[in-house]
Amino acid sequence: MADAKVIPFDDDRSRSGGLPRAARRRSPGRGSGSVSALPGQSAAGLPPEGPEVPEEAAVAPESPERGGWDRRIAGGLAFLRRRVTGEYDVDEFGYDEELTDQVLMSVLRPMYEKYFRVEVKGIENIPSDGGALIVANHSGTLPLDGLMLQVAVHDNHPAGRHLRLLAADLVFMLPVVNELARKAGHTLACAEDAERLLRQGEVVGVMPEGFKGIGKPFGERYKLQRFGRGGFVSTALRAGVPIVPCSIVGAEEIYPMIGNSKTLARLLGTPYFPITPTFPWLGPLGAVPLPTKWTIQFGEPIPTDGYPVEAAEDPMLMFNLTDQVREQIQHTLYRLLVQRRSVFF
Repeated sequence: MADAKVIPFDDDRSRSGGLPRAARRRSPGRGSGSVSALPGQSAAGLPPEGPEVPEEAAVAPESPERGGWDRRIAGGLAFLRRRVTGEYDVDEFGYDEELTDQVLMSVLRPMYEKYFRVEVKGIENIPSDGGALIVANHSGTLPLDGLMLQVAVHDNHPAGRHLRLLAADLVFMLPVVNELARKAGHTLACAEDAERLLRQGEVVGVMPEGFKGIGKPFGERYKLQRFGRGGFVSTALRAGVPIVPCSIVGAEEIYPMIGNSKTLARLLGTPYFPITPTFPWLGPLGAVPLPTKWTIQFGEPIPTDGYPVEAAEDPMLMFNLTDQVREQIQHTLYRLLVQRRSVFF
């Protein structure tokens, strides 16, 4: 039997006399009164054309890489159109979810994945729905830990939840930073805003150490400062949401603070003016953080929905719960430090 000859797809129409492809493939069916073709012959007595190829194969498949870039370009153009025409939504706090997901997270993600190489543990302790209050330690001279925490929750939680951070007044007094913070979902660290977000089912993040945490000397690294008067516990009790302790290791070493110029701090109106081994000696280059290896651990949630309504006004209960959260974060920090092989690896 002669070898089958493969006919190029481009020449099918010219060699078949213009017949449609389906007509060229059609053969008499069995049981219809027609004679079956002999081996090596077609029903018409002609040699077979060769192995039948599905019609879809005639169209060259689109390159996955090219298709991906096409989708990105189309998505980017649609995003720009919505920005220009104002067809996007912000909530009552100024949070722009689309801008956060498509722009701000994309800017922070390389630092999160490649520079600090953040490892996340215990993400399952954040509920899939409903409100929750994440309480974390604060460090690093500049508040990069809050931004990395926001990316960690968004990128690792199975439900892709968004973290709404409570920020200090200074954040909303700085030009540009103020607008970006609002767009990213941050809001003023006050009980009223926090409780409203929690009742709306949002995941809210708070760092009770405040400036005492990020502005402490390098010699006191990973030693938690006071957690204030327990206002975050009262807010969680009123909203009836769980408190999720969070420990962050790695942020303490990005800007080792070896000194504080109080005179410059007063002139600039800032809580402190850090002096590190590289800043201000190297100028702007000294502001580049060190590429430390980070670990973020979310601990077991502490439920609050079992307490009566008046529990939020009980100072002893607030003190005990605040101390419980603080101790859990501190012990987890010590455990992670013991397990860490190196500051940078």
